[in-house]
Amino acid sequence: MSNPLTLASNLSLKQLTYLLAIAETLNFTRAAEQCFVTQSTLSGGLAELERQLGVKLVERDRQRVALTPIGQQVVNRARALLAASVDLVRMTQESCDPHRGELHLGVIPTIAPFVLGRLLNLLRKACPDLSVAVRESQTHVLLEEVGKGELDAALLALPIDAGKLLTLPLFDEVLQLVAHADDPMAQRKNLKIDHIQEGQLLLLEKGHCLRDHALATCSAQKAASIESHSVEATNLSTMVQLVNAGLGCALLPDMAIRAGILKGTKTVVLPLAKPVPKRTIALVTRASHPHLEFLRGQVLPVLMKCDQG
Repeated sequence: MSNPLTLASNLSLKQLTYLLAIAETLNFTRAAEQCFVTQSTLSGGLAELERQLGVKLVERDRQRVALTPIGQQVVNRARALLAASVDLVRMTQESCDPHRGELHLGVIPTIAPFVLGRLLNLLRKACPDLSVAVRESQTHVLLEEVGKGELDAALLALPIDAGKLLTLPLFDEVLQLVAHADDPMAQRKNLKIDHIQEGQLLLLEKGHCLRDHALATCSAQKAASIESHSVEATNLSTMVQLVNAGLGCALLPDMAIRAGILKGTKTVVLPLAKPVPKRTIALVTRASHPHLEFLRGQVLPVLMKCDQG
């Protein structure tokens, strides 16, 4: 059997990039376009990678392209290797002073509108020479981009499955139940989520972690019932308008309410019985990030201050 160290030293990051492009597109033509190479170059690179590893990574015929089981495992490892290579390059590029580099930060939609203004102002004061690029998207997209090295870190809400990424909790945030002022629920005391009837609790569409957090506050049976009967919204502003129209109630982040999302409506906050539902705001990054200490020492304290305004 060949020496694994020898085989590993012969692997090419470019070949792994070709494999990831095929895995993402399941189409050799689009994968070649994504990598800015000809299809023959991409096919040759994949064939050489398969020859070096001694396994078939991709199944291909005229109808379909699919990863083999071992191919999927290699893709998962390749993502981590390429992310680490990005960190290596950035470490050398920015080794002189991370304060003067670029910070690529992801933020989920249920946080971004309510903290970004304050966050960017605080970062500008703390690190005036730091360039910040913000990317707003759903949790699963941001986790993938952090893992690939496309983002330095992401501001997310726990609990989530972050895999091998490093999770740095910042602060806990209460989720507030809101309903129209004329809703009978507004007159109840010691209200519990499980008291809400089928179809009453509005949810964000699938992909938003707040949807999962809302369902997690219910019993399993109640959550299944709510999910099958709920009206869905694409964002929090739409959800508030649906509540204000009397279509049901909703769980909103406290930061959204403090930011005035209920202003101009007849929607009110309802007191909930303890324990009240919460989510934890956290920064997620890679343990291999070249400026992890900068993120811990400079960026985290600024993010923690965002809960104070």
